[in-house]
Amino acid sequence: MITITSTAESVEQAKALLEVGVDRLYIGEKTYGLRVPAALSNDELREITELAHEAGKTVTIAVNGLMHPEMMAKIQPFLDFLVEIKADRIAVGDAGVIFVLQRDKYTLPFTYDASTMVASSRQVNFWANQGAIEAVLARELPKAELEDMAGELQVPGEILVYGATVIHHSKRPLLQNYYNFIKTDETGKDRERNLFVSEPKKADTHYSIFEDEHGTHVFANDDLNMMTELSDLVKMGFDHWKLDGIFTRGENFVAVTKLFVEAKKLIEADEFTELKAFQLDEAVRKLHPEGRTLSHGFYDLDKDAVK
Repeated sequence: MITITSTAESVEQAKALLEVGVDRLYIGEKTYGLRVPAALSNDELREITELAHEAGKTVTIAVNGLMHPEMMAKIQPFLDFLVEIKADRIAVGDAGVIFVLQRDKYTLPFTYDASTMVASSRQVNFWANQGAIEAVLARELPKAELEDMAGELQVPGEILVYGATVIHHSKRPLLQNYYNFIKTDETGKDRERNLFVSEPKKADTHYSIFEDEHGTHVFANDDLNMMTELSDLVKMGFDHWKLDGIFTRGENFVAVTKLFVEAKKLIEADEFTELKAFQLDEAVRKLHPEGRTLSHGFYDLDKDAVK
């Protein structure tokens, strides 16, 4: 069975996503959740979790921030809260959090999510042996590398099939440092500011960049849209799909998610034709934010060309 995980930016969007058929909601708050579409309150985390459970679905809560000592000192009350609301699993990238889970015998299942670093079955299996029940695979994996990994993973590997790909994260406030350097009165640096940077000799590059309490985040030139490759991913064994709405907001993201749910149903019914994949792909592109480009990312590259 294919599992679709979708980010949710609000209680209202969570309800809509459950109605269109997602299997799992991915949510988080501002202190421990890294690159979530919206920082939700604890009350919202509780309400969305209850809504998902009432619908027979599950929730993953982001605890994937890079943990400095002051954050780790305060994390136990938050983990206690997640146990209280019966969160189904958490996403963790920092080994310190895994240590706390083990030391204090928390009953929270976790998905290992170290972003761009999860690029081999050996690494996934190491964390599986430490208790991970799933791993978020790096977005920069060509098809040939995924094929090599497929039969070696001890736990499911989650694949991003739609959304933006982070390529750099620094705890430093790089945008603010730049503003200070050029002595500007500019203050906008959050995601809504819609800032881009480009390479000096490649004027057509447009790497999204924003800054928040976790530091500075830079995203790949293209967002991912793997609609036409879904059948091949499932054949390889990658049937845990993630859709990320960090830049695709509101009703459009729900509509995109609905298209992937349709693709899931067609694949499970063995009715996902090349024509249908093309039609759904075109529908996704029409809903995607203007000015943001889509591609398969590293998927079509020669694995030996990726360093």
